[in-house]
Amino acid sequence: SSSCPHCPEAEETVHHYLLTCPQYRRERHLLNTALGQDSSSISFLLTDPLATPHLVKFVNATGRMRAVLGEIPTP
Repeated sequence: SSSCPHCPEAEETVHHYLLTCPQYRRERHLLNTALGQDSSSISFLLTDPLATPHLVKFVNATGRMRAVLGEIPTP
């Protein structure tokens, strides 16, 4: 399903998962603390090597991809 498991009325897009889903507010705060304003840029998060370890920590902390990817090793 393309619906967010935590926000049934919202489509689970990359934008929703990384930037707006209230379920991951704590994890997003840690990402913001590490990366500052850049943490609100999807292109930065997905393409900048400096963001990669922090993005991996976010994904692991949310547990959202664990069933498919397992625990992702931090680069």
